Amino acid sequence: PVPHWHQGQHLPGPVSWLKMPAYEDRRFVEIGRVCLVNFGANAGKLVVIINVIDNKRVLIDGPSTVNGIPRQVMPLKRLSLTGIKVNICPGARITTLAKAYAAAEVPKKWAESSWAKGIAKRAAKAQLSDFDRFKVMVARKTRARVINSIVKKSLKKK
Repeated sequence: PVPHWHQGQHLPGPVSWLKMPAYEDRRFVEIGRVCLVNFGANAGKLVVIINVIDNKRVLIDGPSTVNGIPRQVMPLKRLSLTGIKVNICPGARITTLAKAYAAAEVPKKWAESSWAKGIAKRAAKAQLSDFDRFKVMVARKTRARVINSIVKKSLKKK
């Protein structure tokens, strides 16, 4: 018997598991996963998952000695999982967490990520004064003028 999609029908759609990233690249809610707080008073700070309470809440810590976020329960809706992981046991103490946090070089890895660079770029753009925005506009126009003149010259040569 020939499959139905060989009889003039369309081929089956793309299989979702073929598009999944490799196992190592997936971001799971797991103990030691570094997360970015995306809502509330601590928004924009990194925290580490210490324990998973249920499918909606986790126990997190800053560690408080590093960035001042005390151990607390936080809903997963307020967290964005990063690709960084710290090697700790469930319910690790603050000193153990701080050592593992430093050993994993979390601040360095975070600063090198494109996600952190984008956040820093948006923050720098928000801090610009009116005159700084004007200078950026003029520089953009100047660059466009130079590029357009080069493109026009190359088109005339053909």
